[in-house]
Amino acid sequence: MAVTLDEHAAAVAALLSPVLSALADPAHAETVPLAPAGPARGRVLAADIASPIPVPPFTNSQMDGYAVRSADLAAATEARPVRLPIGRVRAAGDAAGVHEPGTATPVMTGAAIPEGADAVVQIEAVDPPRFLGIGGAQGDPSDGVAFSAPATPGAFVREVGSDVTAGQSLLAAGTRLGPAQLAALAAVGLTSAPVRPRPKVLLVSTGHELRAPGEPLDSGQIHDANTASLAASLIDVGAEVTCAAAPDDASALLAVVAAHPEADLLVTTGGVSAGAFEVVRDALEPRGVSFGHVAMQPGGPQGAGLLRREGLPDLPVIAFPGNPVSALLSFEMFLRPLLRRAAGLRERREVSWLPLAHAIESPQGKHQIRRGMLRDDGSVAVGAPGSHLLHDYARATVLVHVPTGIAALPAGAEVEVWRIDE
Repeated sequence: MAVTLDEHAAAVAALLSPVLSALADPAHAETVPLAPAGPARGRVLAADIASPIPVPPFTNSQMDGYAVRSADLAAATEARPVRLPIGRVRAAGDAAGVHEPGTATPVMTGAAIPEGADAVVQIEAVDPPRFLGIGGAQGDPSDGVAFSAPATPGAFVREVGSDVTAGQSLLAAGTRLGPAQLAALAAVGLTSAPVRPRPKVLLVSTGHELRAPGEPLDSGQIHDANTASLAASLIDVGAEVTCAAAPDDASALLAVVAAHPEADLLVTTGGVSAGAFEVVRDALEPRGVSFGHVAMQPGGPQGAGLLRREGLPDLPVIAFPGNPVSALLSFEMFLRPLLRRAAGLRERREVSWLPLAHAIESPQGKHQIRRGMLRDDGSVAVGAPGSHLLHDYARATVLVHVPTGIAALPAGAEVEVWRIDE
């Protein structure tokens, strides 16, 4: 008897829970360098990170302008501006130095505020509204500059630690390292970080008929599309993937598995149904893996369980059907959410309810998943349900769900839609 899609998803989640929990254990953390374009991007922090320094590490200017003592401009008005002589220029990277009272120190954005100044007046508010004699600008610095309004203490000044204080929590364990997070770590001078190890997945496509892309095809042979689709899917969710192939021979499949004792998870395609050459079922069922049917279309035949191995811990196995669409949809429904959660990503696709562009039929006893495309009018056009129609999947922008118990839907009926083009 077939189980429901939700029941099988729950069984897969329970099967993988120990593996994914172990990956989140700080005791298993890996330290990776934070070099640009290095291996840290996309990894998940295994521990909280505290900032070793304040950011910014010194008081600096938020604007191009003049650093001043606000007391020197207290009496400035448009009718009676205050004119100050120009002090030494401070560019970003220059030492802060000392601000002489009664002067205006030119400061560029990011430059250290010289000791004694407590405000910055932006260049546009000064007369003349330009730097004099700097970078080819015209004007005599000895003429000074005029200010027609008081300056508020602290104006356009970035204080030490205004972004992050020393010792403050910078990023929490479980944070995925994207561009902004890597920038925050770089800003405090860190060069490495502890991250969760990635799940090591052994991906095995089975079938005597399979040939790698680029190899010539004889009669009855096809190119292996499952390895390409599932390897890319696994990498996208943060797994380390080793790809292999096995013919329709149980001993050959077991030899492939035995050659990779480091694997945390075995994912197979093909050989799980009720045919005469079901290699995955023949090899793994006697060793602890269960096989059956899920009430879904495509992707009904499924396998899951712990593979008993001599001298090694039991290995979690997820066995998908061999048809390319069935395999990819099975990954979408059962593995993708779990691995994305472990990788610190949002588990589920963007979901909406949209009207059908045309009527469809569905097997009443199964949860059907159809590939579709969004139309300009907001409706969704649904493709054919065949499990071999990989081209339709490649062009699809959405997955359309028709739940168990529904045999037909008219045009205009609203259906659950998952975006897969983002």
